[in-house]
Amino acid sequence: MGRTDLGPGRPDPLGATVTERGVNFALFSAHAEQVLLCLFDPDGQETDRIPLPERTGDIWHGELRGLTAGQRYGYRVDGPYAPHSGHRFNPNKLLIDPYARALDGPLVWDPAIMGYHVGDTGQDLSYDRRDSAPFVPKSVVTPPLPDAEEPRPDTPWSETVIYEAHVKGLTMQRPGAASPGRYAGLAEPATIAHLKALGVTAIELLPVHGFIEDAHLAARGLPNYWGYQTLTFFAPERRYAQADPLAEFRAAVRALHEAGIEVILDVVYNHSAEGDWAGPTLMFRGIDNASYYRLGPDGRSYVNDTGTGNTLNTAHPMVLRLVMDSLRFWAGKMGVDGFRFDLGTVLGREAHGFDRGAGLFDAIRQDPLLARCKLIAEPWDIGPGGYQLGGFPAPFAEWNDVARDTIRRFWRRDPGQVRHLSGVIAGSAHLFDHSGRPVTSSINLVTTHDGFTLMDVVSYDNRHNHANGEDNRDGHGQNYSDNMGVEGPTDREAIRSARDRRRRNILATLFLAQGTPMLLAGDELGNSQQGNNNAYVQDNPVGWVDWDGADPDFLDFVQRLARLRRGHPVLRQHRFLHSSRRARDGMPDLIWHHPDGAEMTDAKWEDDGLHTLCVELRMAEGTQHYADSDAALYLVFNAGQAEHIALPDCADGRAWRACLSTARRMPEIVDNAVTVPQDSVLVLSLEAAAASPAAQD
Repeated sequence: MGRTDLGPGRPDPLGATVTERGVNFALFSAHAEQVLLCLFDPDGQETDRIPLPERTGDIWHGELRGLTAGQRYGYRVDGPYAPHSGHRFNPNKLLIDPYARALDGPLVWDPAIMGYHVGDTGQDLSYDRRDSAPFVPKSVVTPPLPDAEEPRPDTPWSETVIYEAHVKGLTMQRPGAASPGRYAGLAEPATIAHLKALGVTAIELLPVHGFIEDAHLAARGLPNYWGYQTLTFFAPERRYAQADPLAEFRAAVRALHEAGIEVILDVVYNHSAEGDWAGPTLMFRGIDNASYYRLGPDGRSYVNDTGTGNTLNTAHPMVLRLVMDSLRFWAGKMGVDGFRFDLGTVLGREAHGFDRGAGLFDAIRQDPLLARCKLIAEPWDIGPGGYQLGGFPAPFAEWNDVARDTIRRFWRRDPGQVRHLSGVIAGSAHLFDHSGRPVTSSINLVTTHDGFTLMDVVSYDNRHNHANGEDNRDGHGQNYSDNMGVEGPTDREAIRSARDRRRRNILATLFLAQGTPMLLAGDELGNSQQGNNNAYVQDNPVGWVDWDGADPDFLDFVQRLARLRRGHPVLRQHRFLHSSRRARDGMPDLIWHHPDGAEMTDAKWEDDGLHTLCVELRMAEGTQHYADSDAALYLVFNAGQAEHIALPDCADGRAWRACLSTARRMPEIVDNAVTVPQDSVLVLSLEAAAASPAAQD
C-alpha cells in the first residue's frame, strides 16, 4: 500500500474506527518517540509497517484509506528502554490495541513475547530483539456497532435478586442445551426459565472480557477458567462464542432482557494480564509503561495492590478514560445493565491511598449513561488500607463478606453470633447507613465463585484443592464451614438430613436479611466442587454446574424463598430500620425479642450461649405513603435446640400465621406462642385472624 493512502486522521475516538474512506487509527502514548501501525494478512503475516503521521497531545493518529472491517493489525511503539525510569519500549514486540473489539489468534507463551532476554544477568534490564508477532493475537478492525436495543429491564434495587454465574460453567452440563458453555447457552429458553422460576432479576457473569492463560498455568497444562487475567477491555472472550463474539453476546443480552433479566458483568480494571517486570510485553507495558501502571519509587518495580504483579494507574487521566470508554461501550453498545468491579478498592486509590472521592468514582457517578447502571464494588484489595467495606460512595453497592461469614458462623453454632446476625438481618447499617445510601447497598451473599459452594459449606471442614497443583496451599484457609460429622459425601441419612436443613437455614437467612441477595449458580441444585474452594483452573465438571445431580426438593424450597421475599415488601426495603417509632401506628419499625417474649437487653445480647434470634419487622419509619403499609413479619432464627417462643401481642382482629419453616413440618401456634424446632428458621406474618394459614409461599 502506497503512502498516498495515508492521511492525518483524527485523535478521537481512540482505537480503530471505520470511516467513509477507510480506517482511522488512534493510540495514546505520552512517552513514545514513534508509533508504527502494523498490518497483517489473514494468515498472520505482517504486510506493512506504517508510522502514524500525526500527534495531537499524547495521541498518535492517522487514517489509512481503502482499509475495511476485518483488517488485522497491531502496533510497535519505539522509545527509551530504561526500566529504572519506568520505560520499557521495545519495537520488536507487537502490541495489541487497548481499544480492539476483536482479537484473532491465541497468545503463545514463547520467550519472544518478553521485552527482556530471559536468562540474562539483570533479566529485565536486558533488551530482547526477537520479533514477538508470531506469538501475539492480532487486533481486528470491526464494523460500527449500533446502540443496544431498548427498552431494557429497569428493576429497582429493592426488587433485585442477583445470580452469579460463569458463562461456560452454567450451561456446560445442562441437559438438552443446544449451545452448552456458550453465550448462546445463556439465551436458551430452558436457561431463562430456570432463572425466572428462581425469581432472579439479574445475572452477574464472571469476566467475559478477552483474557489469557497465565504462564505458570500454561506450563502445567491448566486453564484460566475464571478469566481474571484481562487482555482487552473491549473484545468479548472468543472461547464462549461459536463464530462472532460481539454478535452472540449481544444476542444473549437481548434474550435475557426480553425475559426481564438484567446482565451485570464482573470487570477487572485493577490490573492487566502483563504481570510484574518478569511478565510479557503485550500491550500497556510496550505502549507507555510509566503512564498505565503504578510504579514503585525505583521506577522499575510495580505496585502490587492486586496480588497479580501490577496495578493499573486509574488516577492517570488517560487510563481513567480507557476504563470509562470500556464501561460506556459495554453499557451502550453491548446492552449491559451493570458492573461488579473486581478488587474495587484499587480503583479508588489516589496518591495518598483509598479515596471515596477518587477521580474514577466521580467520573462514573456523573456519567449519564452509567448512572442508569447497577454498580457493585468488591470492597477490598491486598494493599495498605485495602479493606473498605462500607466505604464506597453512592450509588455503589458492595459485596458484604461480613454477612457471609456471620451467617455461616451462626448456623454452625459459634458462640456470640446472635448479636452479629442481628446486624446482618438489619442490612449491616453500621457499615452502610451513611451519606444517604439505601439498605440495598449491602449485597448479601453466603457463597461466590471464590470459595466453597453451599453444599460444600455443609460437607467439608477443610479445602481440597490438590487438583489445582499448588499443594493445597491456595484458596481460603478460613471458610467457617462444617462437615456435620463426615468429610465429604456420605450415605448416612442423619448427616444428609442435617446438611439439607443447614442449607435451607443459610439460604433462608440470606433471603430474609435486608439488602440485596446474591445466589451462586448451582447452589439451588445442590452443586458441589468436591471440596475445592478455589476452582479457578477447574474447567471441567468440578467447576461446572451439575444439573443431573439436582435436588428437586431443595430447588423448590429456594423458589419458595424467592416468592416469599417478592411477596413481602417488609423484607426488601429501601430505608434502614433503627427501631424508630412509626408515625403511622406508633409501633417501632424493628423490635428484637428474646425467646421469652421480652425485648432484648444489653445483658441478653452479650449472652454467648444464646443461639436464637427473634425479630419483629415493619416498614421503616419515614417510608413514604406509596410504599408504607401495616404489614408485619416475625422472624425466628434458631441455631439451638427446640425453642418455645412467646409471640408479641396482636391488635384486635389480627393474628400471627406461619408462612415458612425450614423444618419438615410447619409448627402450630398455640396461645400466641410457638415451639420452633431445633436448627430451623420460622417466618410468621401478621394477618387477619379469620384468614386461613398461609401456604409456604
